Amino acid sequence: MRYEKLGGSGLEVSALTLGCMSWGDPSRGGHPWVMDEDAARPIVRAALEAGVTVFDTANVYSGGSSEEITGRLLAEMAPRDEVVIATKVHGRMGPGPTGSGLSRAAIMAQVDASLRRLGVDHVDLYQIHRWDPRTPIEETMEALHDVVKAGKARYLGASSMYAWQFAKAQHVADLGGWTRFVSMQNHYNLIYREEEREMLPLCADMGVGVIPWSPLARGRLTRDWDTETARVQTDEFGATLYREGDRAVVDAVAAVAGRRGIPRAQVALAWLSSRPSVTSPIVGVTKPQHLTDALASLEVELTDDEVAELEAGYEPHAVAGHR
Repeated sequence: MRYEKLGGSGLEVSALTLGCMSWGDPSRGGHPWVMDEDAARPIVRAALEAGVTVFDTANVYSGGSSEEITGRLLAEMAPRDEVVIATKVHGRMGPGPTGSGLSRAAIMAQVDASLRRLGVDHVDLYQIHRWDPRTPIEETMEALHDVVKAGKARYLGASSMYAWQFAKAQHVADLGGWTRFVSMQNHYNLIYREEEREMLPLCADMGVGVIPWSPLARGRLTRDWDTETARVQTDEFGATLYREGDRAVVDAVAAVAGRRGIPRAQVALAWLSSRPSVTSPIVGVTKPQHLTDALASLEVELTDDEVAELEAGYEPHAVAGHR
């Protein structure tokens, strides 16, 4: 496993992050394909044994049950100071003014709720899951700063938004003397590369680490385009992200993987990890092979010709994933 600093911060992270949306309780709002705690246990153990140190969840994943399972499993298997626990705030968790959004009231209520579910006194990375147009960014940034100063979070991160919004948030933090974001968790993979236009250059300029979500395009980069899976059939959000024109890129991944004799996931992840701004892609794992492929991808070095082949079929997309 490789390790590096998250952007310009002092936080050391593994070259892969384990996404924890894969487990939870479907009866609490989780996807029908999520795993229970017993199924998640060997995956978390294997990730730790392989050197993965970063575990990313969110308050909204399976109604908070992802945080609960993640917290219990990590407490069972790893010393607290040897793992990086990341969670997020924004989505609807309950009724009333503290149940969602990025107001001071919501942030203060939700960080405490996340800490209770995780069973820890702090998280290492506390991220805003999306932009909140109903709350002044000044209020959000000051509240997040207070969370850090209270010792409930060590670092702050953000997730999918427009580059101008991210730049404004960082500027507001500077003006207020508040804590800046050290990471951007954005939607980035071989069939969605719009982040290369503004967000990734902005992150590089500001020294912000990039930890992309959906690095395999919700599995589309790992299989033939027309393959149906349980997730494809039930993932309404995922259906808004990709389109028929992306088939050419999927076919290119298959071609490169076929010539190399390796799984497609290794090719797609190797491409993403090699991008200059990317620190630690977030991989979702529901089968042991998913983790095996993710780890193996760190040893795959694509040639310039292979990169050109993988990128050639890309077609520009409308911005997706910000809601």
